[in-house]
Amino acid sequence: MAEERKLKSVDYGLEKIFAGAQDFLPLLGTDYVELYVGNAKQAAHFYKTAFGFQSYAYKGLETGSRDEVSYVVKQDKICLVLTTPLSSKSPINEHIAKHGDGVKVIALWVDDAKSAWEETTKRGAKSYMEPTVEKDEHGEVVRSGIYTYGETVHIFVERKNYDGVFLPGFVEWKSEYNPDNLGLKYIDHMVGNVGWGEMNDWVKWYEDVMGFENFLSFDDKQIHTEYSALMSKVMSNGNGRIKFPINEPAEGKKKSQIEEYLDFYEGPGCQHIAVATDDIIATVKGMRARGVEFLTTPPDTYYNAAPQRLAEHNHELAEDLATLKSLGIMIDADEEGYLLQIFTRPVEDRPTLFFEIIQRMGARGFGAGNFKALFESIEREQELRGTL
Repeated sequence: MAEERKLKSVDYGLEKIFAGAQDFLPLLGTDYVELYVGNAKQAAHFYKTAFGFQSYAYKGLETGSRDEVSYVVKQDKICLVLTTPLSSKSPINEHIAKHGDGVKVIALWVDDAKSAWEETTKRGAKSYMEPTVEKDEHGEVVRSGIYTYGETVHIFVERKNYDGVFLPGFVEWKSEYNPDNLGLKYIDHMVGNVGWGEMNDWVKWYEDVMGFENFLSFDDKQIHTEYSALMSKVMSNGNGRIKFPINEPAEGKKKSQIEEYLDFYEGPGCQHIAVATDDIIATVKGMRARGVEFLTTPPDTYYNAAPQRLAEHNHELAEDLATLKSLGIMIDADEEGYLLQIFTRPVEDRPTLFFEIIQRMGARGFGAGNFKALFESIEREQELRGTL
């Protein structure tokens, strides 16, 4: 585990691309994402079966945890922590009752968790967890944390002096049931939805508190359909390893997907987790075979127009358009290359959290050319739910 963490920054292969970014908060990558869920054991089974994650670590009554149970599932560099309270008195219950299953913690891997907490709190962050040293026979981990939008938190994880399986308090989770992985590699980005008029406040927060830069912006003229619109700004840290698009609703004829999310999540939160693959066709075929449901396929006109829209990159395209169409995978390009992406339906009963599967072939964008087709697909789902 420790050696894998050391290699992680090399594997990402990302250079420092924003010369103006501040260096007071060096981030090495995404450490883990923790979801508060109603039944962690069943959620772990779902992510293993449907997404190809494998058993990794566990804490619960058997390990001395009396208040909560957590199952950690892993696929390549992606760690999901699925946590459920063991008592009605746990504050985790309040989170689940209000929001449903959803992301609570976006944990960031750092060299110095104490410094990360000090630098961010002195710049205005609200503390969630003061620097805390956690020890066991495998060494020590230092963690600290701050609040971001809604009730979501960033926890800074310093694990350079630890060679255990995950964190102190966890044991290795051994399971006979470990389906083959589906080629998911790492978290590409995570998207936050915030309320009306709040996007720029959170953009400034990430700039001032965490030293991020806004390197892409989309307004309601770019992201709209006949019925709804939204605005989005993409925030990135200095080395480009952490990217957080921030969305807010915009005025439209009907209710946007962001408004629907805010209504059902009952506040701001993480809308989707984008996970990268090197072979999106194989990944999506595998996920479909295991029961993962994706948004409806864009119409024929979308794929018919693709060669003209991607004229500069058609000679680079290794994938067959007919295959992409059969799977509902969308394609877009920028000056650096092209990308392939597809979005799941919400992975819980509330229309809130979903996943994006993305394969980058040089492109650093977020599929701006796909926005209209994507949102029309989401609107078809909203119409079925009666929330458009």
